[in-house]
Amino acid sequence: MAAGTAAGVWVLVLSLWGVAVSDQNITARIGKPLVLNCKGAPKKPPQQLEWKLSTGRTEAWKVLTPQGGPWDSVARVLPNGSLLLPAVGIQDEGTFRCRATSRNGKETKSNYRVQVYQIPGKPDIVDPASELMAGVPNKVGTCVSEGGYPAGTLSWHLDGKTLIPDGKGVSVKEETRRHPETGLFTLHSELMVTPARGGAPQPTFSCSFSPSFPRRRALHTAPIRPSVWEPVPLEEVQLVVEPAGGAVPPGGTVTLTCETSVQPPPQIHWTKDGTPLPLSPSPVLLLPEVGPEDQGTYSCVATHPSHGPQKSRAVSISIIETGEEGPAAGSVEGPGLGTLALALGILGGLGTAALLVGVIMWHRRQRRGQERPPKTRRKMRRSVRS
Repeated sequence: MAAGTAAGVWVLVLSLWGVAVSDQNITARIGKPLVLNCKGAPKKPPQQLEWKLSTGRTEAWKVLTPQGGPWDSVARVLPNGSLLLPAVGIQDEGTFRCRATSRNGKETKSNYRVQVYQIPGKPDIVDPASELMAGVPNKVGTCVSEGGYPAGTLSWHLDGKTLIPDGKGVSVKEETRRHPETGLFTLHSELMVTPARGGAPQPTFSCSFSPSFPRRRALHTAPIRPSVWEPVPLEEVQLVVEPAGGAVPPGGTVTLTCETSVQPPPQIHWTKDGTPLPLSPSPVLLLPEVGPEDQGTYSCVATHPSHGPQKSRAVSISIIETGEEGPAAGSVEGPGLGTLALALGILGGLGTAALLVGVIMWHRRQRRGQERPPKTRRKMRRSVRS
């Protein structure tokens, strides 16, 4: 048998009523020639034999004879009775049968089940991660295998051991594509892991491609070794603003201070409205003579080699326009001020009315007081006369 074929997985030869039957499984590499022997056929003409094919190229059984035909470019019978496929392809997968009769009248049947394969290129890890954060899901990379047939499978490995996706700490997203013209497969496998806190500081990841056929060696990628860092707790990065609240009059000064307990001290960078400021690393940001262009939301980012970047809470810097003052202690603003004025007006009116009534009553009592002494004298006089 020609190069590019593999030995049959199993061979069975039976003798049934004088008929010898041979069955074989054949694997052939795509693009290579394939020769199938017609057992029992005379080596030279005249020959009594025929080949039957049922493949992806045929809708029914196709019959080929030594006389040849239009199929010679795809498959043809050689002078010794064997069948030649000059360049086997995916469409040639199927069943091939040969029936030959020797010169002494013995009939022999040969059955072949042909499968084809194509070894892909070495797989590669695309967009590999250089660092991972402990305790949260991280994308390690995407393993890619191109140009294989059948599809095969991709597997990930951690420190030499196969990773089994569990949907928690390890998850894999796979995608299989087939080229519309060649029929070859491209495989994608994206790995997500959640490193444990306190685990290995630099684990080793790799990926391998396993062919669908047995006895074919797996292909491995080059390993990658991302570093793992522990995130800084949020409470350890604090942003202090002076004056408190971040509101100043035009031309005032604002001082922002980023505080963290991480040792050694990390590098501090600053952002405004989510955009990094082009400043040298510093734990203090001074805004002298604050103008409208300085208004916005500020935060600091602390970066440490063993912890990674950690962002602080955001603070707002605003300008108080000249002549505007905040409400004084105990003052009432808005609708409350109108209500209070109305209440005071009503109370004032009531007080004025009460005052007038009091004055009138007082005048009346004064008049009565002036009239009472004569009446008393008359009574006294009356008392004396009696």
